[in-house]
Amino acid sequence: MANKRIKLDQETFTCCICLDLLRDPLTIPCGHNYCMNCIKDHWNKEDEKNLYSCPLCRQTFTPRPVLLKNTMLAVLVEQLKKTGLQAAPADHCYARPKDVACDVCTGRRLKAFKSCLVCLVSYCEKHLQPHYDAHPFKKHQLVDPSNRLQENICSHHNEVMKIFCRTDQQCICYLCLMDEHKGHDTVSAAAERTERQRELEGSRLNIQQRIQDREKDLKLLHQEVEAINLSADKTVEDSEKIFTELIRLMAKRSSRVKQQVRSQQRTEVSRVKELQEKLEQEITELKRNDAELKLLSHTEDLNQLLLNYPSLSPLSESTDSSSIIIRPLRYFEDVTAAVSGLRDELQDVLREKWTNVSLKVTEVDALLSQPEPKTRAGFLKYSCDVTLDPNTATTWLSLSDGNRKAKVMREEQSYSSHPDRFSRCDQVLSRESLTGRCYWEVKWRGGGVDVAVAYKSISRKGNGDECVFGYNNKSWALRCNKNSCNFQYNKVQTPVSGPRSSRLGVYLDHRAGILSFYSVSETMTLLHRVQTTFTQPLYAGLHPFSYGDTAEKQQTFI
Repeated sequence: MANKRIKLDQETFTCCICLDLLRDPLTIPCGHNYCMNCIKDHWNKEDEKNLYSCPLCRQTFTPRPVLLKNTMLAVLVEQLKKTGLQAAPADHCYARPKDVACDVCTGRRLKAFKSCLVCLVSYCEKHLQPHYDAHPFKKHQLVDPSNRLQENICSHHNEVMKIFCRTDQQCICYLCLMDEHKGHDTVSAAAERTERQRELEGSRLNIQQRIQDREKDLKLLHQEVEAINLSADKTVEDSEKIFTELIRLMAKRSSRVKQQVRSQQRTEVSRVKELQEKLEQEITELKRNDAELKLLSHTEDLNQLLLNYPSLSPLSESTDSSSIIIRPLRYFEDVTAAVSGLRDELQDVLREKWTNVSLKVTEVDALLSQPEPKTRAGFLKYSCDVTLDPNTATTWLSLSDGNRKAKVMREEQSYSSHPDRFSRCDQVLSRESLTGRCYWEVKWRGGGVDVAVAYKSISRKGNGDECVFGYNNKSWALRCNKNSCNFQYNKVQTPVSGPRSSRLGVYLDHRAGILSFYSVSETMTLLHRVQTTFTQPLYAGLHPFSYGDTAEKQQTFI
């Protein structure tokens, strides 16, 4: 019974959040007890919802209840502690082989809650408490539990490595700084960590942007599949109707020819039969006359011959034999020949037109793009004539060579005021919009240049980043100088490796969302490729960096 009562007491005075004896106990309105810090932390996470709940019964409270220490319960907990009893942690609080264990616990050790980079010790929640309570410990840096704390100790001097040597790309202690790393480029480990985290964050932003772009592309592809299916279904349906109409028309024409032939057949047969009857009647009459004449011619009595001769029937008018023309056996064969000729003509027309129909089917551009060219000759097939628009150039740029060359001047140029003119950076856009597949080359001299593409809607006025190539979501820029090359979009900078060249090639497949930058020399070397979705026509852009710098669009020929 005593053991049972002790177990009940331990469960009664255990916080269900931290699974330890209550510290600064309090009772919330639903009647359940918690450590003050535990329930505060729990409710801090619910501040955004402005709805606070009990972790046990899930009852909610609005507004956030005022927390007051339960004095009587605190006294009871202190008395329980004096008896030497502790609330037994749940089994999942003990460290397992793969967990980081508390370095202070004895016997069966608890899981570490935090590791201290100053103490180089991992603590469970109980043994970590002095780091929250004692002022000297509050400056210590706490991190998630780690088994690799000793890696922060210099193996030569047994000191904490708080310095990062950028020359040798390694962490060192302050004694190393005085010894083999003397004179090297060094910063604090914290500063280097901040810098690396910033770079990682930039990379993450770039990856997240690419994920968004790919998701947009995926959505567009889904839409394109649906559009292709709808278009194909409608085309098949319409084509079947058209071919059915053609078949019906041919059947109608066939029936009409048949009717005409049969009608003409009846007419001609009737005419021939009528003539046959006349001829047969004439033959009968002629035979009768011939018999009479024969009989009379054999009469020996002259008086009888003379008496009967006048009574002979006169011959009827004979049918003119010249009116009967027997043609060769080609009555309706000409019709057959005409229909055969029509068939041949239709076959020729269908053959010619069908080739056109087949080409239209095969030319359906269901895919995003043809493969990107591999050689300069292949790129030059898509060469476009790009000229610079004087109405967009800043007053510090001078345009020449038929508006294909831009140079930064020491004095402002006398350009007229225009709403399209850039007012901040020494930038200029092309006069021509770019859609479809385009390629152009830029040759630059001087300190550096931005070779860019941008929407026409990019801002022109003001001192903000919204006007600068590569510092907004309306422009993409390759930034090159004598020492380095970077790609920039929406303030995210990506280092670009590759051979330095004074001639840069730009390839655009607008529909496919491909933008590629090349270093052009004896060979084409890809510097950077962008895969995105362009929602507007693009314009080529140039931004020479400083006085005397030039950038010019090159005439390109195959």
